[in-house]
Amino acid sequence: MKKVFFLLAALLLVAGCGKDSGKKLRIGISIPAATHGWTGGVVWSAERAKKNLEAENPDLQVIVTSSANTADQVNRIENLIARNVDALVVLAQEPGPISDICAKAARQGIFLVVVSNPLDQPVQDVFVNGDNRSFGAAAAKAMGRILGGKGDILMMEGVPCPINTDRVESFRETLSKEFPGIRILESQAAWWNTEKGLSLMENYLQKYPKIDAVWAGDDDVLVGALKAYEESGRKDVKAMIGGGGSRKTVKRLLDGDPVVKATVTYSPRMLERGVEEALAGLRNGKKAREKEVIIPSQIVTHENAKDHYFPDSVY
Repeated sequence: MKKVFFLLAALLLVAGCGKDSGKKLRIGISIPAATHGWTGGVVWSAERAKKNLEAENPDLQVIVTSSANTADQVNRIENLIARNVDALVVLAQEPGPISDICAKAARQGIFLVVVSNPLDQPVQDVFVNGDNRSFGAAAAKAMGRILGGKGDILMMEGVPCPINTDRVESFRETLSKEFPGIRILESQAAWWNTEKGLSLMENYLQKYPKIDAVWAGDDDVLVGALKAYEESGRKDVKAMIGGGGSRKTVKRLLDGDPVVKATVTYSPRMLERGVEEALAGLRNGKKAREKEVIIPSQIVTHENAKDHYFPDSVY
């Protein structure tokens, strides 16, 4: 009888351990802090993913961390590794300094999803990205159509990184091939920043007596460039084109702004897709359902702005 009792007790103990000890799947998210509109949208997207996925999956915990700079992001990823996350979703401040710590996570068996900014080492399980070459090409096509294939334009680039390189190269290539009558007067970095867009546009206005159009490259930069232009009192610029598809820029297009003529979509909600891919990978034995998810960019103008206007969006 005692043997039967101990056997039953052992079976119950094993069954209890096997059922669930309370351990949840853990997904860590590492993103930049909300330093401008687009990253503000990324932070909002991360918090929305946490809220929705945890509600739908009681066995899931999502840990969101944001970083003011690259060194801080490395430290926070290190902390997520120490907290034994099962998956890691990373949107890098700068790919170079972040690559080593991400490679460490991958070596330790953490399912790694990289969003938007590609690492120097392709150690990730899944890469989720907007199509940065289509982003640049779409902006060039919009520019060419608006100017009728002729004119002198200025460019405002983003942060020097692979994303910016893809966009700028594709913009230049598309103009050269399809609209050879458009001349690029100059191209400088505005770092996806409103204040830098303001100061760069002020310099451009002082340097060039005639400007037909400006590719701001980013909707935050567009705000600064437009302010500088309006304060100058000049009337020669026929068009400014942004990038990102922000709510405020799309509203300008919807209202028929006389200078802002187009933007190009690049949704920060791709971060949510990254978290979804991380969860799918964990449910599938840490095997990715897709190695690469690319979200193409679209041109937004007055004609189709209503289809891209989301008044409740944070970005």
